[in-house]
Amino acid sequence: MRILLNADIGESYGPWNMGNDELLMPVIDMANIACGGHASDPVTMSKTVRLALNHKVILGAHPSYPDRLGFGRRAMAMAPFELTAHVIAQVGALQAIAKAEGAALGYVKPHGALYNTMIKDPEVMVAVMQAVAGLESNLKLMILATTRIAEHEELASRYGLSLIKEAFADRRYCSNGELQDRKIAGSVYHEWELIQAQVKQLTQSSSVTSESGKPITIHAESLCVHGDNPESVRVAQAIKDLLQA
Repeated sequence: MRILLNADIGESYGPWNMGNDELLMPVIDMANIACGGHASDPVTMSKTVRLALNHKVILGAHPSYPDRLGFGRRAMAMAPFELTAHVIAQVGALQAIAKAEGAALGYVKPHGALYNTMIKDPEVMVAVMQAVAGLESNLKLMILATTRIAEHEELASRYGLSLIKEAFADRRYCSNGELQDRKIAGSVYHEWELIQAQVKQLTQSSSVTSESGKPITIHAESLCVHGDNPESVRVAQAIKDLLQA
């Protein structure tokens, strides 16, 4: 199975611009479109949907904790029903905009702290799954492919959900398959040699080397890339070339 590239996109807000969406969109296969929790607004969402459609990119919703000030990178103490409601509201907004453009969403990928917290906290995972399942659109849920992926797949099946298993090209892994905290030095790879080596390892042996130096098995269907600056866009293109080769 070919690994598809995905990227967080559409994260501008009003007059504030973030990222290089027009440069990145032609490179990726799947667009994780911000939908109001950590960034974006209705106009930005509309523009991003049209851009994705022009490049035949799969549309995905990128909901988060309701935390624009912290860009969704801070975990929030929320009751499960409250979190479920916020995810439904964000994804539902993007669904409506996509429908107005004659398109439909294919999946949901939580953003930032929500993405990381749901892997560690079963209660948060259930709240997110209930939200996606409640939207009744056969949406898939994209989550991190950790050593617990079989457990998460079993849980998803209870809600009638299919998972898209994701890996990262530029992040260091812990021994359990989770991402090492960004606050720790070396958690984000900037050197092309390190990124290239991780992509090759993922595609050739379905594994990554953890911070302990030991390989762990990762069966990924999608690979996340970042494109916040022109250099990153070039790296994303180089990763795509590697995958196609």
